Amino acid sequence: MVLLGACAGWSLITAAAHGGRPEGMLLAVLAVAAGYAAGRVSGTLLPVAAPCAGAAAGLALAVTLPGLSPGPWYAAPLGHAGATAALLALATGAACCAAWATAVPGLRLGLRVLACAVVAAGAVLGSAAGCAASLGVLLCSLVAGAARSRGVWLAAPAVAAGLVAGTVWAVAADALPGGLAGALGGRFTAHRTGLWRDALWLAGRNGGLGVGPGRFGDPGPQAPRTLLSEGKPHSALLQQAAEQGLVGVFLLAAVFCWVLYALWRIPRSTPIAVTAGAALTALAALASVSNALSFTTVTAGAGLLAGWATARPWAGGAPEP
Repeated sequence: MVLLGACAGWSLITAAAHGGRPEGMLLAVLAVAAGYAAGRVSGTLLPVAAPCAGAAAGLALAVTLPGLSPGPWYAAPLGHAGATAALLALATGAACCAAWATAVPGLRLGLRVLACAVVAAGAVLGSAAGCAASLGVLLCSLVAGAARSRGVWLAAPAVAAGLVAGTVWAVAADALPGGLAGALGGRFTAHRTGLWRDALWLAGRNGGLGVGPGRFGDPGPQAPRTLLSEGKPHSALLQQAAEQGLVGVFLLAAVFCWVLYALWRIPRSTPIAVTAGAALTALAALASVSNALSFTTVTAGAGLLAGWATARPWAGGAPEP
């Protein structure tokens, strides 16, 4: 709560300094906090039913809301892909956490079938990123049954998220070696990498307070606007750097690291902690290359999953020795 309060406070400070619009950041903080509180309460009372219902709801949202982008229709593919993939990854994580939370073999099998259905839905919807992220979460959850030291299993996601974020920053700065740059060149469109370079350009000239929240897409002399944008650089990392400076980047990373630390400390089973960590790491990776965190459904879903995984059930779910 202290970190989320700091995120909200810093957005207000940077908005006051540059006349920005902090409402988007405040809404995201509110969604995460509300989702986390609801997840803790519902996970305590209904440790299996609550994440199961959440997984079904996430799958339904991904399937029934194809026009999920907040931007104009011509920008929808960028936003829609990230939001759909994030919802599918979170839904898979919730279903797998519910499977590990129950001691009934038949119910556990049914919940894993639900997780497989989410992976298949990603393929049917044409979301390659969603299918890959969901499959990765499912495999991590299955392998987590043999995990003994959760610290190592939760450190790996942190390293993976850091590598993705560092790669995005290097792509924006044209700092990758020639061979690696060529290999990654076909993975991201010129439109997207151009937005990243614009964001890094702004971050390099406004490293302290940034240009103000919500001001990335504003017309003006801040950056050469050669690309069509709906106000999002499609990278949470670079958006924070451009709009709220290095402090904003630090706060964003601190929230993610705190969630992993909380999962390391929870008294629940290691598979639940590892599964939730894998799903939230998939979200962090998707947020580094898209505007997934611009959607209230995604930020609230992340808070819900973190709450469900860290909740302490009244009955069952005995803590590990």
